[in-house]
Amino acid sequence: MGALKGKIAVVAGGTRGAGRGISVKLGEAGATVYVTGRTTRKSQSPMGRKETIEETAELVTKAGGIGIPVKVDHTVEAEVIGLFDKIRKENGRLDILVNDVWGGDPLTEWGLPIGEHNLHKGLQMQKQAVESHIMTAHYSIPLFKENNGGLIIEITDGVDYKPRGNFYYSLAKISNIHIAQAMAEDLKDSRITSLAVTPGFLRSEAMLELFGVTEENWKEGAKVDPHFIASESPYYIGEAIRCLASDPEIFNKTGGVYSTWELSELYGFKDIDGTQPHWGNYFKENVKV
Repeated sequence: MGALKGKIAVVAGGTRGAGRGISVKLGEAGATVYVTGRTTRKSQSPMGRKETIEETAELVTKAGGIGIPVKVDHTVEAEVIGLFDKIRKENGRLDILVNDVWGGDPLTEWGLPIGEHNLHKGLQMQKQAVESHIMTAHYSIPLFKENNGGLIIEITDGVDYKPRGNFYYSLAKISNIHIAQAMAEDLKDSRITSLAVTPGFLRSEAMLELFGVTEENWKEGAKVDPHFIASESPYYIGEAIRCLASDPEIFNKTGGVYSTWELSELYGFKDIDGTQPHWGNYFKENVKV
């Protein structure tokens, strides 16, 4: 499990959910993981969640890596610059960047079309989930180039450019895919791999609370939403990212858009409960009209 020992990773937005699962799995493979986010034990972000970057970093270390919490608001340029200056000073290199900054849940007004959706919330969503990704990637590139390569992963929702039920949400998630694809083209001569990955129905801390369940009895949540039975833990996408980061032929995947279920078939990993959730098949059979 030490395939990433000596590798330096940044998980931007690693406080909770997919970011936490990814951080821990990279740590399990031996990586040093800079866990960034806005919520610390001393201050809480507007998300109002209890999870902290320190907790995630401790889980990384417990899993076998080195977890380093760094408070960063990725919409603030000076803080992003400071992050990569810190990494250069402490390590002189960067191998992996996972762009998972989101924070758009309280900004999304489901059921309201453009023209009725709050404009400022919609634009703030783009700042938090698109502009932040661009800024973070921008300031990471010099370190990657000095290292003669590396891996950038954009975490998104969905594998295509189809609308996702809300104009601003769709714009943000589709933009993440295009960021990965456009960067792959720009960075191919530098041997920097850039790709996008989506989870399925993510069983995040917030979703568990919403359905009144824990990870131990999560299937009870299907009584609230039957589709929850096909959900996956944050560690499933964590396994996906660990496998990608450990793949010696990863550059062959640059510019691609991948799903946890597709990657689980490719690499053979399972979720923490021993299952292999396949949201793609479930969606086609039970959700898509």
